[in-house]
Amino acid sequence: MNAKLIMTVEEMKDRKAWEKLRNIGIGGSDASIIAGLNRWKSPFKLWQEKTGQVEPEDLSDNECVYWGNVHEQAVANRFTELTGLKVKKCGTLQSLDYPFMIANVDRLVVGENAGLECKTANGFKAKEWEGDNVPDSYYLQCQHYMAVTGCEKWYIACLIGGNHFVQKEIPRNEEDITALIEAEKAFWEDNVKGGIMPDVDGSKSCSQALAERFPGGVTDSITLPKEADELLAEIDELNEAADRIKDQIESKKNGIKLMLGDHEIAYAGERKVTWKTQAGRVTVDSKKLKAEMPDVYEKYSKQGNPIRVFKI
Repeated sequence: MNAKLIMTVEEMKDRKAWEKLRNIGIGGSDASIIAGLNRWKSPFKLWQEKTGQVEPEDLSDNECVYWGNVHEQAVANRFTELTGLKVKKCGTLQSLDYPFMIANVDRLVVGENAGLECKTANGFKAKEWEGDNVPDSYYLQCQHYMAVTGCEKWYIACLIGGNHFVQKEIPRNEEDITALIEAEKAFWEDNVKGGIMPDVDGSKSCSQALAERFPGGVTDSITLPKEADELLAEIDELNEAADRIKDQIESKKNGIKLMLGDHEIAYAGERKVTWKTQAGRVTVDSKKLKAEMPDVYEKYSKQGNPIRVFKI
């Protein structure tokens, strides 16, 4: 193994020490973020965390994270039962060739040059695991671990919906590993150590990070650089394209509605289509309530948190 142990399993029980250690390099769960394939966190947000600008989100009360930790041993046990392969915990590792790459692997496989990643997922994620499929973020996580450890393959096992167990074998892919190392090295050296802000993207994570970094309040107007003109023109073009696509989608939907007629349920192969009548939504006339019963209006009104609204 071309890696060294930098934190034992026992030492990892100190949550604060372990979280601090995560910021000395790029971990397996960071790989898909840097590659732009993570739906939950953007490279911009990760950069803020790695450079100490913001504290990483506290996930200690997150139900998915909690149950993932609780079931990790059960998933590992089931993997051993089905494969006959024994596994062991090993702590946190650091690559000797690329010290900026670290790996908090779930298990190493005894007698094989391989590791095991244990996952849990809700039943709605079952399609992501059908056949040979593995979610992209988990695939890159396993390739990252193979880059750090030098292992030739990585197993991944997942308990889906609490009662469906799947396991896959992910072979080492040198092409993907090379690309991953290059991307992680650039992020670490240029963005984290060099202080260069990564490009922003259209993710919810990035939008939220920008709103938190720039809370607003400065009312003086400014003149934007020439680049803003180009971005605004591109936004206009994309909005026009989006409107055309929406119209095309509605046209196709109306074609199916014509086929349905007065029927509320239909099938097209294995696809189910419904067009049902729903009861009208009940609303409160807030203006009338405020005018006629101001005390009641004040008692039951709730002010939301302020937000910055972007308009063009």
